[in-house]
Amino acid sequence: MSKPKEKGKEPERTIALNKRARYEYFIEDSYEAGLMLEGWEVKSLREGRAQITEAYVIIKNGEAWLIGAHITPLKQTCTHVLADATRTRKLLLNKKELSALVGKVERAGYTLTPLDLHWSHGRAKLAVGLAKGKKQHDKRETIKERDWQREQGRIMRHHA
Repeated sequence: MSKPKEKGKEPERTIALNKRARYEYFIEDSYEAGLMLEGWEVKSLREGRAQITEAYVIIKNGEAWLIGAHITPLKQTCTHVLADATRTRKLLLNKKELSALVGKVERAGYTLTPLDLHWSHGRAKLAVGLAKGKKQHDKRETIKERDWQREQGRIMRHHA
């Protein structure tokens, strides 16, 4: 007999991940934003056909927009709909979050970068990071730290 499923606990599934964002930037804060999508885009996301490594977020006229995200249309997409894979998509954030982001991006020199695209309660969500750029020496330090963590794991496995 199988265990009954827990209601309200759906695992978040990652659709696309932007690994370069954490390498290129210091992530100060992150926000979860909804996306305004068309039907064919949702179907493509369910198949995992999205890429956000080249994408970025801008704030224009008090609204947040995702530019450069690539969602590949499926072959079964309706023929009378012209599918634009890299169209600009509106991000859904509340006014308080938007006003805080506008202040930090325009005055404090921060950048908004997409971190990952995932499912949350059946809806596609984008994790947006408030980021400051890293210098070259910071990137080298990140690489050293990652290599050291990997080496520690090897040592622990070998001696355990």
